[in-house]
Formats: sequence, structure tokens, C-alpha cells
Amino acid sequence: MKRLLIILFAGLVLAGCATSGQDALAPKTANSVNLKRYQGTWYELARLPMYFQRDCAQSEAHYTLKPDGNVAVLNRCLTAQWQWEEVKGTAYPEVPGKNDKLKVEFDTWFSRLIPGTAKGEYWVLYVSDDYKTAIVGDPSRKYLWLLSRTPTVNGVVREELLSKARQQGYDTTRLIWRASEQQMAKTSN
Repeated sequence: MKRLLIILFAGLVLAGCATSGQDALAPKTANSVNLKRYQGTWYELARLPMYFQRDCAQSEAHYTLKPDGNVAVLNRCLTAQWQWEEVKGTAYPEVPGKNDKLKVEFDTWFSRLIPGTAKGEYWVLYVSDDYKTAIVGDPSRKYLWLLSRTPTVNGVVREELLSKARQQGYDTTRLIWRASEQQMAKTSN
């Protein structure tokens, strides 16, 4: 259980400690995110390597808008051994009223032991007009997630997301792509 919480501590869609967001060279965010439309299930298409997700073959995030305006987060990871691991948390605006830069705090044994340590910056860098694709990163450019409402996207959408991530200064050559069911079946045999 501890391994599960540690692996998903930073979760699918968030980053570890980074800059304060006041850096002029920091990535540009989406400026405004409609959290009602953003809530629901997002599938990770690709991510930059992250220690906490090293065993994840497929990941997804489930967001639910809470009455207080914060967002309940459930991150799930399917390992190559077909085991689901998950962690829950809460996302809240870094700056009140500005919802494209969120802090996410996960409820783990570690965060209960040392409150405030299981936090990460979750910057929505891009969300499509129809809220079907998104790019999330952290201001240090160490972490990045390409997200979709579906587990796969066509080549045009994939290239559009990659182009937008590169324009923000992220190294897309290091992305780890979501494993297909066939790839997972091969590795579990």
C-alpha cells in the first residue's frame, strides 16, 4: 500500500516543487479554465519521465468539482502487471480566482505525517475549445502530461499537442507514451 501511495504521490497530472510562477520565462498557461467543463475523466496520452509513475503503463485522472470550488482528484495507474493503483487529492487555485494554475495536495501517509509535503504545481497550459484535449505541466518544465478524453487520438491531434508542448519549451523527445492493450499483453506474458 505504501508503494502505491508513493508511486502515485505526484500522480498523473501533477508536478513536484518548482518555481513560484512569477518567472517571466515560465510556460504560458491557458489563462482561464472552466472547471465545470474540465471535470470528468482524462486519459494520459504521454508524459515526461516521472519517478512516481515509473511502473505506470496506462494512467488516468478523474476530476470532480467540489461545492467549495476546489477539485477532488483521483489518479489511477494501471501497471504492466494489470494492477490498478490510485491516490486521491484536492486541487485548488494557486491564486484565488485564477484556475489555470492549480496546486494539488494528495492524501497519503506521507502527507499525513508531514502536512504540506505532498503538493505539486499543476498548470493547465492548453485546453481545446471542446475540452477534449489538454496539456498540463509544471513551471520548471520537468513534468508534462498530454491528456485526452479518450485513450487515443488521431495523428493530427497528437502532432498538434506535441507542437504546442514544444512551443512552451518542453522536451517532447523524452515523452513516455501510453501503452496499448497489445503492448501490455506482451509484457505480462
